[in-house]
Amino acid sequence: MSKMEQHLDATLEQILELARWAPSGDNTQPWRFEILDARRLVVHGHDTRDHCVYDLDGHPSQLSLGALLETMAIAASAHQLELRAMRHVEAPDHRPTLSVEFVPAPQLEPDPLADFILPRSVQRRPLSRRPLTPAERAALTSALPDGYQVHWLEGAQRLAAARLMFRNAKLRLTMPEAWQVHKSVIEWNARYSEDRIPDQALGVDAATARLMRWVMQRWQRVAFFNTWLAGTLAPRLQMDLIPGLACAAHFVLTAPRKPQRVDDYLAAGRAMQRFWLTATAQGLQLQPELTPLIFARYVREGRVFSATPGMQQRAEELSRQGARLTGQAVWETAVFMGRIGAGPAASARSLRMPLRALLVGAGGRP
Repeated sequence: MSKMEQHLDATLEQILELARWAPSGDNTQPWRFEILDARRLVVHGHDTRDHCVYDLDGHPSQLSLGALLETMAIAASAHQLELRAMRHVEAPDHRPTLSVEFVPAPQLEPDPLADFILPRSVQRRPLSRRPLTPAERAALTSALPDGYQVHWLEGAQRLAAARLMFRNAKLRLTMPEAWQVHKSVIEWNARYSEDRIPDQALGVDAATARLMRWVMQRWQRVAFFNTWLAGTLAPRLQMDLIPGLACAAHFVLTAPRKPQRVDDYLAAGRAMQRFWLTATAQGLQLQPELTPLIFARYVREGRVFSATPGMQQRAEELSRQGARLTGQAVWETAVFMGRIGAGPAASARSLRMPLRALLVGAGGRP
């Protein structure tokens, strides 16, 4: 047994076993744990900016790290422990590092959201169009920290949001930089995956999945199908338009101010996780819709994300459509977007790497 594993007492192990189920983009799990003693550890974060077009500024990964912190805090409350976290300001933004301590808090009540950490998952298939009840909306709204708000896109706006996702999907599916990401994050012929997305969780039928697997092996095939055989149509219909229409609503979570720093995104990730866990507690399913926000941010900041002609201009138009849908102020302070509704939990889903695989030695290296 390593020295680090000796410090992993039963309570800390139970906390981290739950914490590792925090959501992350494409199931990247951008965190490793360095155990210092029975109640202290260092979280070594990283992002995927060197190879993922959806994470060029690291903010989506920072959002995931915030969700990890909130999940840790919720899990610790069951042991009457309070989480205290401090970010190492000297660490580079692409490797956020946080010191975490669990302090005894005898008066702390167990957070009821702890029961929903494991059931929470992404549901990419159609949901019920039943409107959210007043009680569901109230629970979701009250789950957000002070200053955060939820903006609902219902009725005619639900159709507009579905169209936005359908058009945004064409940007994703015709960009070589995105193809490289999709090719690496899908585990084919799988219902579950420890470190990727299983193809059975994508939301497409079996025939489309088989075709996607063959086409995505080479960019030349992708380009040919997109140019001559409407290759993006079936995936966009099944993964974007139909689910975008088949839900109770789309929603946008906004921060108190326009997020800019690492700490802003860590805080937003904590808010996002509480909202998502509350949805699960209400018997609702949720699917993130982050890519329109990501590309809109690239547009605002003048960040070049593709070498393919026309992609920047297409993203600019999509950003304008998003701003018209939500209002400019909401669009610029948005930290999370998704669709939500009643329905069965996903039958295929991403799992997580074993806790032992997430433990590292001093310095955060495996």
